[in-house]
Amino acid sequence: MAATNAAPFEQPLRFDFDAESEAEIEKVLKRYPPERKASGVIPLLWIVQRQMGRRTNSAWVPVKAMDAIAERLGMAPIRVYEVATFYLMFNMRPIGKYHLQLCTTTPCWLRGSDDVVAACRAETGIKGWGETSADGLFTMTEVECVGACVNAPILQVDDDFYEDMNAERVKTLIASLRKGERPPVGSMAGRQKSAPEGGPITLTTLQFAPEA
Repeated sequence: MAATNAAPFEQPLRFDFDAESEAEIEKVLKRYPPERKASGVIPLLWIVQRQMGRRTNSAWVPVKAMDAIAERLGMAPIRVYEVATFYLMFNMRPIGKYHLQLCTTTPCWLRGSDDVVAACRAETGIKGWGETSADGLFTMTEVECVGACVNAPILQVDDDFYEDMNAERVKTLIASLRKGERPPVGSMAGRQKSAPEGGPITLTTLQFAPEA
């Protein structure tokens, strides 16, 4: 979905893979025959984004990094650009240290995603999608279904899923992130994975059919 924050930003003048990324790239490229190494474009884009997150606290994919991937994989740069801009998982501009990705599709909406969105805006000061908070800590993005509907509404922070969210839980989560703390992922309502709230109510004991 289109970001409303169109503020200009600077692209790095160069990009070099660091030692950690080089080690990951070596593992990735071993999965493919040399003549098919272009198949590694998505993993390498992910490696770039994580490197930018480590180095700058902003996980995104600069143009120079896509050019470096193209050179490493022996493919035209435009092919890398096409892949990077197709997938929502790749950020094409700088973001905050914490990427708040809010699902607003039907299951999350029915379970209160509007309240989660409003709480995120109130706690961060962000007004529009794609914007970054004044302190540089948070960027808010509206996303399509993230596939965890049973524990809706979902707030995805970077790669972590926080489930069964509401306004009060958003406030607690963001306060923790401001302190550099990552609460345990999963249901914020205390569910056992995707069991009903309050615990499982079926198959609580083993049942065996009597012998004939």
